[in-house]
Amino acid sequence: MIGINDLKFDETGLIPAIIVDAATGAVLTLAYMNRESLGISMDEGRTCFWSRSRKELWRKGETSGNVQHIVGIKADCDRDALIVTVNKEGPACHTGADSCFIDDIFGNCETPFSLDKLYCIVDDRRVNRKEGSYTTYLFDKGIDKILKKLGEESTEVIIAGKAGDKADTVYEIADLAYHVMVLMAEMGITPGEINDELASRHVIDNKIKQEKMT
Repeated sequence: MIGINDLKFDETGLIPAIIVDAATGAVLTLAYMNRESLGISMDEGRTCFWSRSRKELWRKGETSGNVQHIVGIKADCDRDALIVTVNKEGPACHTGADSCFIDDIFGNCETPFSLDKLYCIVDDRRVNRKEGSYTTYLFDKGIDKILKKLGEESTEVIIAGKAGDKADTVYEIADLAYHVMVLMAEMGITPGEINDELASRHVIDNKIKQEKMT
């Protein structure tokens, strides 16, 4: 573990900070920090940058609400650049895009689909309610509707599994996973929290569920 004084700031007192989505691994933006903004970021647990155009501190999300909660900060081998991993609320770019890196120059840079990416899409619908979206409909209806759908989808998984139909079971599990993501977003639960909980169960293979004797 190193400290701020171990970092190499440039001649203007700045260090580049690459902001990365903890859920998807996608690069969100490139910003700059000075000693003060980096210290604020570490103290508050949310990104604070130095605006080179305005020549002032810039707390991400202070006016837009698109806050970035810091998971971790890592320096490169030369200690003159940072990667800041975050859990974000809303889009990262001032244009409303999920990432500032939106213009392709060569090849295909699209992030592969994953459950983490699905969560980001679902959570974005929670923040930015797109008209006509089923996900928006669920968030508008609230927790009772979300839980009702979750119960229905759980039942569908059980029916498909009992029938031994693999393709149908995969289909129903996908539906269930999606609705679990909606519940997670509604309750502010991140994939990282689920991952941490699972990682903490070191003896999961040795646990035996104790059935209550009647």
